Amino acid sequence: MRLLNLFKIATKAIILNKTRTLLTMLGIIIGVASVIAMLAIGEGSKESIRTTISSMGSNMITIKAGADTRGGVRQEASVMESLTLSDYKAIKAQSTLLSYSTPVVEGKGQVINGSSNWPSSIYGVNPEYLNIKVVDLQSGSMFTDAEVQTASKVAVIGQTVVDNIFPDGQDPVGQMIRFNNIPFKVIGVLEEKGENTFGQDQDDVVIAPYTTVQKRILAIDHLNQIMSSAISEEEAPNAVLEVSKILREQHKLTDSDTDDFTVRSMEELISTFSSTSEMLTILLVAVASISLLIGGIGIMNIMYVSVKERTKEIGLRMAVGGKGSDILMQFLIEAILISITGGVLGVILGLGATVFIEKFLNWPTSVAMYSIVISFAVCAVTGIFFGWYPARKASALDPITALRYE
Repeated sequence: MRLLNLFKIATKAIILNKTRTLLTMLGIIIGVASVIAMLAIGEGSKESIRTTISSMGSNMITIKAGADTRGGVRQEASVMESLTLSDYKAIKAQSTLLSYSTPVVEGKGQVINGSSNWPSSIYGVNPEYLNIKVVDLQSGSMFTDAEVQTASKVAVIGQTVVDNIFPDGQDPVGQMIRFNNIPFKVIGVLEEKGENTFGQDQDDVVIAPYTTVQKRILAIDHLNQIMSSAISEEEAPNAVLEVSKILREQHKLTDSDTDDFTVRSMEELISTFSSTSEMLTILLVAVASISLLIGGIGIMNIMYVSVKERTKEIGLRMAVGGKGSDILMQFLIEAILISITGGVLGVILGLGATVFIEKFLNWPTSVAMYSIVISFAVCAVTGIFFGWYPARKASALDPITALRYE
């Protein structure tokens, strides 16, 4: 029999048993839809993480104090005071792969304006901070290097701080506020950025000259961190190595000494979070793939039932000259058709589920073409794998025995 005739026979058999066929497809439909939806959630999460971190400055490099041993006791990085202004100056003077750098000191406290107050964070930086963080001003201006040198009490504030301490809609630029009872003149307002993927409010911030925060707020002479920007995203890994070398020389560390600082690029952060997201995606897809396995087993069982029901038909076809290979192909094509049709319906359901998840659950999703291709490939393999054995059993039937089957 020709392949076209086999296709027609298989299609007719499927149409004659619509309900049974649909129930057989159900496992495949749910499996494919689940795989596509889970991959879409995973890809969307990775893209969201990359976009969020890049919006913080894709070339950004952070230098922080590292854990060290003092008097035989292992100290946490948070209590170390190994970063100084001299380190910043050395990095600024010697680095060839950094475009901007700023010292950073930070603290928490209460921002007060009249009878309104709000708990927030204050960051002491220099004017290059805005270039590193890739953020603009909504109004007003940034403080100058001269104001940093004189430790001027000026500040730039985020929109969340504005909303909470200027509830009447008053223009904050030019107004006086207090942070932990230290007066600051507001000279600018940052453009609104909202929350990042990690739920952190990027607008709940007060920015002031680092010298002012060091002397008047924190009373310290060390730095919490140094923030820099590489000349390009491609050069970020080399910039990390360069900064590490400068700091090791600055701290007089020998080859056997471990670093008392940590240098991280945004690419490392993106890679870390993407890897975590990818592992979760693989786990979700593995769970969803169980439905495909169940669907495959369903196809095999139904094909067994079909072979039993059509034993006389098989015997008749073989008696009039049909070959075992023709019978094998007939039932194999039927199994593949069931599997692929289920795959098509599963893709439609999966795309619909993705749209629902993004619109109503507000989860980031991104449908990758490879997920659809893989789903179809898996469906075809499932049809062949689980349909082959029943088809092989049908093709091996003895024509006389088949004709006599009751």
